[in-house]
Amino acid sequence: MEPLLTDTSTSTTSTDTPLLRTPLYDLHLELGARMVPFAGYSMPVQYPAGLMAEHLHTRSAAGLFDVSHMGQLRISGADSAAALESLMPVDVISLAPGRQRYGMLLNEDAGILDDLMFTRREADFLVIVNGACKVADTAHIQQHIGARCQVTPLPDAALLALQGPLAGTALERLVPGVGSLVFMSGQSFVWRGHELFLTRSGYTGEDGFEISISSDAALAFARALLQQPEVKPIGLGARNSLRLEAGLCLHGNDIDSTTTPAEANLLWAVQKVRRSGGARAGGFLGAKRLQAQIDAGCARMRVGLQALERVPVREHTALHLPGGAAVGEVTSGLLGPSADAPIAMAYVDAAHSAPGTRLDALVRGKAVPMQVCPMPFVPHRYHRG
Repeated sequence: MEPLLTDTSTSTTSTDTPLLRTPLYDLHLELGARMVPFAGYSMPVQYPAGLMAEHLHTRSAAGLFDVSHMGQLRISGADSAAALESLMPVDVISLAPGRQRYGMLLNEDAGILDDLMFTRREADFLVIVNGACKVADTAHIQQHIGARCQVTPLPDAALLALQGPLAGTALERLVPGVGSLVFMSGQSFVWRGHELFLTRSGYTGEDGFEISISSDAALAFARALLQQPEVKPIGLGARNSLRLEAGLCLHGNDIDSTTTPAEANLLWAVQKVRRSGGARAGGFLGAKRLQAQIDAGCARMRVGLQALERVPVREHTALHLPGGAAVGEVTSGLLGPSADAPIAMAYVDAAHSAPGTRLDALVRGKAVPMQVCPMPFVPHRYHRG
């Protein structure tokens, strides 16, 4: 968490399972959204303006996302920082109150069970996990640290994301003082008697906020935001294209329980204090394998790709050396509305992961030339103060 920080899951839902509804469900219908099953919920994939317009509006103004399907947990107790740190390869103990960090729950093989965002507050940690993973995540956390601290799910809390360069301008009218927040910081505010917890973060690469609010106040707050001239509703389709342009992973596509932080190029999230030689090295699930990969490297790596022809390259497309052997597979891909080019993420053999490497994507039997390139595809514009 872009970071998503926000939901990174693409799980499907059985047609035999009734879909859940977020507190904004009726508003989505009122606004003409096309609803789809997502992580067990009925969610808006796009509104009448369409994905392209929603994407570009978020890049130029402010987009409102309903991400209430995500899981929110409170971790509290005197030992909560050390307990939470035992589950992740990140520095939790040194995080100051009011600051947020991206983290990953790992299994014994260092595979990523889920990625998440956590914020240290004065008396607890607020943890945001992906919607399709929240039941399993809660059980995992409870199993491993439930005897050391209190793990409290917050099912009555909704979550909204307001993203874009004018998000702060719009939100300041409703919640004076939010402009004091900088990227990856959080604070409590009050709106019409309702407590909000805001973090200046998101999963689009733009400036923006994530807003935890009680379910009974979420609809009124969303309506108030949509009355601001800068703000329009944004669906899952644009949310996906925005995060891909920002080079941010989608859990279930680009990272999962078979990929490690090293393979996923996420070692920026593993602070030195948790690595070999650090003051609190190891001590988390998967530490032995992850440290070995940090020291010796990996057989494969997540990379960014740009097609050299205007042909979108989708997930699961095989990648080959020009005229030669298979070396990887695309995990996410589309025509980037702001990048104005076909872009993708993929895992490829480490020997062919350097920027500038030429690869062929096999699209319907035709070789589409691609080139490994740095990410993000569109520069981040976080507000760092």
